[in-house]
Amino acid sequence: MNDLISQLGNATFENYVGLDSGFTEMAYQMSAHVLTLGYAVMLAGLFYFILTIKTVAPKYRTSSVLSVVVMVSAFLLLLVQQQNWTGAMVYDAESARYILGDGNDLFNNGYRYLNWLIDVPMLLFQILFVVSLTKSDFGSIRNQFWFSGTAMILTGYIGQYYEVTSPMWFAIWGFISTLFFVHILILMKRVIDEGKEGAPAKAQGYLSKIWYLFLFSWMLYPGAYLMPYLFGGLEPALSEAAVVGRHITYTVADVSSKVIYGILLTLTAQEMSKAEGYDYEKMEKAL
Repeated sequence: MNDLISQLGNATFENYVGLDSGFTEMAYQMSAHVLTLGYAVMLAGLFYFILTIKTVAPKYRTSSVLSVVVMVSAFLLLLVQQQNWTGAMVYDAESARYILGDGNDLFNNGYRYLNWLIDVPMLLFQILFVVSLTKSDFGSIRNQFWFSGTAMILTGYIGQYYEVTSPMWFAIWGFISTLFFVHILILMKRVIDEGKEGAPAKAQGYLSKIWYLFLFSWMLYPGAYLMPYLFGGLEPALSEAAVVGRHITYTVADVSSKVIYGILLTLTAQEMSKAEGYDYEKMEKAL
């Protein structure tokens, strides 16, 4: 391990696996394919949110616009992430494995963090343009979402660079990031509970689903962050299974927290719109 550290330093553990043992055809291709699936779903989501923006009343359309912004950001940066993977690993005919190339392009999950730095505040703001807060102040919740969301991503971004070279600093930065994460969960629960008050029954049902989806999808991120240690204990596991597991976990989390979350918000806004007399389906039939 010390020899690898001297060569790679603070590179993420995917590079260590690539330099140590490399990846089988299956592991490499599964990673490449799931990364491709990630940005492809974002592109599909982009078309969905553009095409459904008029199905909600004008007051709710800011949420759809934010979904469009999230999809564009996620599509572009996840595309770069996939290209980063295929550019960093090269096929070695002698070992019949994909290994870390001898170029300057190491694999880095930092592209995901750049994406989240843009998307997380947008995702948190979205729901504020769909629900009506009955007790909390809109501006205060918005600012807290922005502060904790940004701080969570930045501290996690710093922590990832220590996942091999210093498990202690990796854990410290991860713990700090988790504190902001817990604050976001508390705020989101408050927003959803207040949003249910006076909302139509179907909208309340969608808001309940959003809460459970939020818990599921956002809990996947710390799991992916810790993936090397879930396989290796106190020392990071230089395991291709951990690498593939991280790619799959991050992709499932991104699709759930961005695309499915945005669709549920759209459905909620449609029900709120109907309750206020804006029924797009009836308007279309009348035309």
